[in-house]
Amino acid sequence: DPEVNEEVIRIIAAQLAEIGDQFDKEIKARVVNDLVQHFLNENLSAEEITRRMSEAVEEIVRAIPSDMEKEKAMLVIAMVLTKKIANTMPSLLQHVFSTTVNYISQLHNYIVRMV
Repeated sequence: DPEVNEEVIRIIAAQLAEIGDQFDKEIKARVVNDLVQHFLNENLSAEEITRRMSEAVEEIVRAIPSDMEKEKAMLVIAMVLTKKIANTMPSLLQHVFSTTVNYISQLHNYIVRMV
């Protein structure tokens, strides 16, 4: 039922946003600034930038103690990093967004299970 799915998705989105707010305080400016520099580097391929994003997410997941599933933490951290990068350098929004979508697509099976 599409209406039920929309409500489930809203609930999941609200939960992820709440987790994101908690993680937002833990993400160091250095990580964001490093990623901004990678996005600004025109010599890096899309795959290389996605790999750098993945490394940053993994680093943050290890640094933030959490009892939640690793995949959920990775999903939320990727979204928070996207927000922080776009806030730091708004001109990168489109590039950061597409990279994040590519990164999150790697978590597709987890997202499907979550819904």
